[in-house]
Amino acid sequence: MIQAVIFDMDGVLIDAGPIWKQAEKYVFSSVGVEVSEQLASYTAAMSTREVTEFWYRHYPWSGKSLDQVENEVVDQVERQILEQGESMAGVKEILAFFRDKKLKIGLATNSPAKLISVVLNKLGIAHYFDAISSSEDELKAKPHPGVYLSTAKKLNVDPSKCLVFEDSVSGIIAANEASMKTIAVPPCLEFTDEKFEISHLKLKQLSDFTDHHLETIVRQIPC
Repeated sequence: MIQAVIFDMDGVLIDAGPIWKQAEKYVFSSVGVEVSEQLASYTAAMSTREVTEFWYRHYPWSGKSLDQVENEVVDQVERQILEQGESMAGVKEILAFFRDKKLKIGLATNSPAKLISVVLNKLGIAHYFDAISSSEDELKAKPHPGVYLSTAKKLNVDPSKCLVFEDSVSGIIAANEASMKTIAVPPCLEFTDEKFEISHLKLKQLSDFTDHHLETIVRQIPC
């Protein structure tokens, strides 16, 4: 039986991809990094620290520490979320759906911890969550399962009884490695990509999830 549902944040709850892309280009360009689309495509599912280290390896800068540059990116993202952040389709509806079913609700993200409250408050959904976790507090970010295992522990639910909504392959791998059931909600341009077949279910948007989907997932769980 499913006892808890855990959501990734960026790309699942909030349309943050464009915000991160703009912020990273602005900050890294300011220290001399040539931010190309080709290289930037490799950083989409990384933690902020991993992204900062990635660009430093390709274009080492001077004058600012990695911590300073990383914090500038996070601060820029925070400003843009407050100014223009928008929820993904069906967020409040699906949170209410699971709350009505008395399931515990958690959040597990690669984003820095300080941005979690910013996003949840901006979208007006903070009250739905029983536990939140950032990979910032783990030894490794997704695709390592640590952040999902930590969230399940906070929820006091066995990982095998958790259902996860993810938009990235690295996040799906992390949840699968944590023995959780995964639902992919890919970016629209990637919906038909076979790489998302590693999930247990794939949806175009959160609001497409129904009781039928939940029953199908439950039937896959050993008693």
